[in-house]
Order: sequence, then C-alpha cells, then structure tokens
Amino acid sequence: MKHVHPTSSETLGADLRALRKARGLTLVDMAEQLGRSVGWLSQVERDKSEPTISDLREIAEVLDVSMSMLFGQSHAPIEEQGYVVRAGSRRRMGASEEGLIEELLSPDLTDDFEVLHSTFAPNSQMQSPTRRATQELGYMVSGRIELRIGDKTFSLGPGDSFRVRDEEYHWTNPYDEAAVAIWVIAPPVY
Repeated sequence: MKHVHPTSSETLGADLRALRKARGLTLVDMAEQLGRSVGWLSQVERDKSEPTISDLREIAEVLDVSMSMLFGQSHAPIEEQGYVVRAGSRRRMGASEEGLIEELLSPDLTDDFEVLHSTFAPNSQMQSPTRRATQELGYMVSGRIELRIGDKTFSLGPGDSFRVRDEEYHWTNPYDEAAVAIWVIAPPVY
C-alpha cells in the first residue's frame, strides 16, 4: 500500500484544524468569528480552498497564533514531509519580543502534542505569567533559567527537567548566557 505524503499546502489545512480543535472551537464557532461560511472553512482545512493573506491574518487572530506560524510551512523534500524536520528547516513559532525563540521540532501540529526547541536569550524574561490548559514537560539542554510554577520557584540547569500541568508559570533568564530547552506540550498550543 502506497503512503500519501502531504504537501506543504496540505500541512496548513491539517494544522489549522488541529489548532482549532485544541482551542475547543467547532467549525461553526470559528466560521462565525471569521464571518465566513462553514463550507469555506471546511474546504480550507481540507486544502480544497486556499485562504488569502487577509484570511490568514484573521485566522491567526482567532487562533491566537502569529502569522509566521501559518506561513512557516516546511520546505522539506516530499518524502520527508510529516516525518523529518531538518535542523535548518524548523518552523519559528510566535514572535521573540520577550527574548524567547521557539522552533517546532514536530513535523506539524496534527499529533496530540507538540515538541518545541526553546531558546531563552540572556537577561530576558516572560512578559507576564501565563496559565494554559495543558500538560507540559521541559528538558534543559544548556544554560540556566529561573522557573516559577504556582508559588514555587526553581533554578534549572543542563540536564534538569520540569513539568507544568494547568498551572500559572513564569520564566526568567537573568544570566549572561542563552538557555535552551526542549519543551513538550499537550495539546498543541501553537
């Protein structure tokens, strides 16, 4: 049996569907927020219709993701798409204004979880504490960060790992060296 490999444009529809579902939105909910028909949105999610730049901007706003996330489709060879992410081809997730650069290690967002490569710039910190309805596990590859989960603060370094489950958290890197973590999040938030 021959496997059908998704093209980069097909990845967009699958990712949009995964993001919509992760946010608990039905096709009807999202179509209403976009002011579009359910049929149109369904076609976009099945890669039968291609959204315009303006459509993508509105979709990104409803899903609370950056435009770069929607444009960052993989340019991997067809036989690798959905299977392999090359080091130089990771999709950037979100903006980096607070000193955090996140790149998707997962081939797409169609799994029940996502894996991110997170780089925390020297002397940076999260703008404000956040809480997500997720289960998250991080593994520190290099550098150090201070991580507050609930009312507990932890100093983390290379080889340390941590878990956050639907709790408020806040990170800071008060050090002069960048820190890198591998972060697993379920369900996907990007």
